[in-house]
Amino acid sequence: MKVTLDSPASAPQPLSPYYSQVARVEQADGSALLFVSGQIAEGDTLAEQSRGVFETLDALLTAHGATLADIVNIRTYLTDIGRLGEYGAVRRRFLTGTPPTSMTFEVPRLFRPEALIEVEIVAAVPAGR
Repeated sequence: MKVTLDSPASAPQPLSPYYSQVARVEQADGSALLFVSGQIAEGDTLAEQSRGVFETLDALLTAHGATLADIVNIRTYLTDIGRLGEYGAVRRRFLTGTPPTSMTFEVPRLFRPEALIEVEIVAAVPAGR
């Protein structure tokens, strides 16, 4: 098993130099698991921030030969669970196939005061990508 930690130059860079955005775990059969750090995005509304998060996730996955369709688990942290429907509408535009396993939490705040949402994922990349 080989583990590579990465913050791909082709994707938006992390807000801090103290973590990697992606951990790629190579499997013996040539497939890989991608563990992607929690992502936040700029925007005035939850919909804008959600869209930005999924665009960043897409760029991070693309840098590792994966797509949003490869996501097998998603964890979402919202500062207001009452706005789950607003987030869900954006999420459905990006995750159009069979939905991944999912957990959603309400949290009192995130590490940036203006952040309304943070999303972390795990993706399974088939061999050869």
